[in-house]
Amino acid sequence: MMKPFRHSYAFFVRNTTGPPPIMLPLYFIALGLMQKKSWKYILLVNLAAFVLVALWEILSIWNAKHKFETDLAYYLHGIKFAVVIMIVIWLNHFLLIPFIYDKRKYVNYALSLLATIFLVSFIQGYANGWVSVSKMFFFLIYSTGTGMAVFLLRRNQQIQRENDEKEKLQKEMALNYLKQQVNPHFLFNALNSIYALSREQSPETSTVVMQLSELMRYQLESSKKDAVLLREELEFIENYLLLEEKRLSKRCTVEFSISGSPLEYTIAPMLLIPFVENAVKHGAQSTNEASNIEVSATIHEGRLHFNVHNSKPSQGAASAGPGTGLENVKRRLQLVYPQAHRLQLEDSEREFRIDLTVDLKKSSI
Repeated sequence: MMKPFRHSYAFFVRNTTGPPPIMLPLYFIALGLMQKKSWKYILLVNLAAFVLVALWEILSIWNAKHKFETDLAYYLHGIKFAVVIMIVIWLNHFLLIPFIYDKRKYVNYALSLLATIFLVSFIQGYANGWVSVSKMFFFLIYSTGTGMAVFLLRRNQQIQRENDEKEKLQKEMALNYLKQQVNPHFLFNALNSIYALSREQSPETSTVVMQLSELMRYQLESSKKDAVLLREELEFIENYLLLEEKRLSKRCTVEFSISGSPLEYTIAPMLLIPFVENAVKHGAQSTNEASNIEVSATIHEGRLHFNVHNSKPSQGAASAGPGTGLENVKRRLQLVYPQAHRLQLEDSEREFRIDLTVDLKKSSI
C-alpha cells in the first residue's frame, strides 16, 4: 500500500528562483488588510487567504493525485500544508509583529520568528527526517522573508502617507489661524479710519463706509479661498490706500503703481495687505508730520516684486515696531511659498522699506 505522497518539498526545491506564484498575493492579503480593520473583516480576509492557499496546494500536485490512497487523503494533504503556511503568517502578524517588532525589539523579533518557523517546520517534517525539516524551514524562511519585505514596504508607504496628511493638516490649521487673525486686524484699522472721519464730520464719511463695505466683502469672500486672482488682490490694496488717503488728508502723500500684467496669476488671499497696513500704522498714522507712502507691484516672468516704502516720524514721536500683521504674513509666506519667496526689511531712522519677491508659479496651495 502506497503512503501519501510528500510532494511539497520537491516542488519548492524546483522553484528556488522565485517564490511560489500564490505566496506574494496571499502575503499581501494576510499582511496588509488585517491592519486597523474590524475583527469580522480580518476573519473574512484570512479565511479567503486560507482557501486560496489550500486550493493552490491541492492544484499544484494535481498530476500526482493518483499516488494518494484516496481522494480524501489527497485533499487533506493540501489542506494540511495550507494550515502550516497560514499558522506561520498568523503567528507572525498577530503576535510577533504587534508585541515585539512594533516595540522596536528587532533582535528579539528576528530570533522569535526563526524559532517559530523552526518549530513549525519540525512539527511538520520530523516524521520524514531532518532533510524534510530543513527543506520546510528554508522554504518558510524564503516565503516569510519575501512577504515581510512587501509588508515593510507597504507599511513605510502608509506611514509616509500619514505623515504627509498630518503635515498638510497642520499647515491648513496654521493658515486658517493666520487668516482668522487678519480679519480683526484689518477691521480694527478700517474702523479707526472711519472714526477719524466722523470726528471731523467729513462729508466723505458715508462714501468711506461704502468703500469699507466693499473691502470687507472681498476680505470675507477671499478668506474662504486658498488663492485669489492677483488682479483682485492689487485692486483691494488700491481701494484700501484710497480710503486711507482720504482719512489722512493732506499730511500724507500716497503713491501706488502696477507694472506688468497680473491677469493670469493667482496669489494667497490677504497676503500683501499687512505690508501696506504696517506702512500706514507705523508711518503716517503715528504722526502729524508730513509723510509719504509708496507702494509698487511689478509682475515679470511669473514673479511678483512688491515694494512698500514709508517715511517714519521723528525720533521723539516714533511708534512701536511692526506688529502682529507683519509677523503673521512672514509665517504665511513660509507656509504657502516655501523656497519660493524672498523678503527683505530695511528699517532706518527715518524710513522703513519692504522688498518682497514671490514666484507665483510655485506655491503649496
